[in-house]
Amino acid sequence: MKITSMQFVGSVAKLWQLPKTRLPEIAFSGRSNVGKSSLINSLLNRKKLAKTSSTPGKTRMLNYFSINDVFYMVDLPGYGYAKVSHKERHAWKRLLESYLSKNDYIKGVIQIIDSRRGITKLDEEMLNWLSFLELPTLVVATKVDKLPKSKARHLLQAIEKEAQQLGGFSVLPYSSVTKIGKNELWKSIDGLLKLTDNSQVKN
Repeated sequence: MKITSMQFVGSVAKLWQLPKTRLPEIAFSGRSNVGKSSLINSLLNRKKLAKTSSTPGKTRMLNYFSINDVFYMVDLPGYGYAKVSHKERHAWKRLLESYLSKNDYIKGVIQIIDSRRGITKLDEEMLNWLSFLELPTLVVATKVDKLPKSKARHLLQAIEKEAQQLGGFSVLPYSSVTKIGKNELWKSIDGLLKLTDNSQVKN
């Protein structure tokens, strides 16, 4: 996909704040500090379009980015960050639940996991939920450049096996540093935008 324009549209804390101009949406989901913002920036060849931080839990709202005035990339709040209040965690959960279950404009979800950690319990819960909602979903295993070369193949195979067991999810290795998987991810996003039925992205 050739990117001709991109811009940050705004942050959303309540569904009534969603952009007035409705376009197809590709949502980026994952644990806090898993590299969602870095992945979005690497896809768009930008360094600071999506804000990154060494502090987990930085993304606390739905951050909308307009791409080519054709679709939105939506950076979702990272889950699993313990150093926030119970009230705030509950607010994030309600926002995510409402967004994912009551939004007909979502064309697909890019579920990001840390390839070094594999699919955690929280990731598994999210994938089960996305499967229940029948949202087209692609698992992206990021930070593969940081995997020990001697263990990389084994670790990625283990992730692929678990993803298949959870619901037939495809897994794409990715690195925001070396750009491994970048072209393949763009092809998948293009495919998601063209999907007319709610089916998971499968091999």
